[in-house]
Amino acid sequence: MTSRRNGADAAETPVRRGSVNLDDVSKSIIEQLQHDGRKSYASIAQEVGLSEAAVRQRVQRLLDAEVMQIVAVTDPLQVGFPRQAMIGLRVAGDMSPVAEALTAMPEVSYVVTTAGSFDVLAEVICEDDTHLLDLLTTRIRSLPGVTATETFVYLKLNKQLYNWGTR
Repeated sequence: MTSRRNGADAAETPVRRGSVNLDDVSKSIIEQLQHDGRKSYASIAQEVGLSEAAVRQRVQRLLDAEVMQIVAVTDPLQVGFPRQAMIGLRVAGDMSPVAEALTAMPEVSYVVTTAGSFDVLAEVICEDDTHLLDLLTTRIRSLPGVTATETFVYLKLNKQLYNWGTR
């Protein structure tokens, strides 16, 4: 049995998705990074009472397990993608192949399998209406199993936050 010094808790084996124990310290680390993804490990370490190395190891485990991502969130309008939409899809049969095909499309930023009037929801970010129309007609509606789509074009993005914490 190995001893753990300075709060270090790196696993000897690779971390699989869903295999990380989210204790209060890990949740605090996540919440701090949600507020500022550039916050230093040293600063986080002071807040949570661990060493900088222990925080770095915990962050890496959370990343490896796909519990979180550290990314730059952009305003699509300001980086050349003025057309955003949510597309609701109705699917006959197994929804998984449709969801997988959507996740492979670079324009698709979000895919969920749902219960309700739609089987799958996909958020898309496009260069313009022509790009959206092409994506819908030639690539999404033509997927095997897709029986219907409904597109909700975004007129204004009123709120998009990622700092909701871990509760």
